Amino acid sequence: MRRHELTDFEWTIIEPLLPNKSRGVPRVNDRRMLNGILWRFRTGSPWRDIPERYGPSTTCYNRFVRWREAGVWDRILDAVSAAYDGDLIMIDSSCVRVHQHGASGKKGVAMAAWDVPVAA
Repeated sequence: MRRHELTDFEWTIIEPLLPNKSRGVPRVNDRRMLNGILWRFRTGSPWRDIPERYGPSTTCYNRFVRWREAGVWDRILDAVSAAYDGDLIMIDSSCVRVHQHGASGKKGVAMAAWDVPVAA
């Protein structure tokens, strides 16, 4: 198991929540797909750059979209949060500093949502 992949404990929580309909073609390993999807979000890379060890990138993407539409991700996050009982820590942009090159805006000019200068 690699450093950032799902642990056996996490997998035992998640596995019962996943859909298990088989449609003729054998499914690609769910744990491997889930690790590929999580790798993509941890790195911020495009779907096509998912390493081959996680399977085809199109399969990872399609499974992510289908699970999103079916509400599987909500169930997974709720179950993992409950299992860790408050020991799970997440970071959002309110506690992360901007890179030094992204912090220098022009003074006295307000920017609209689409980044077109607007008189202040």
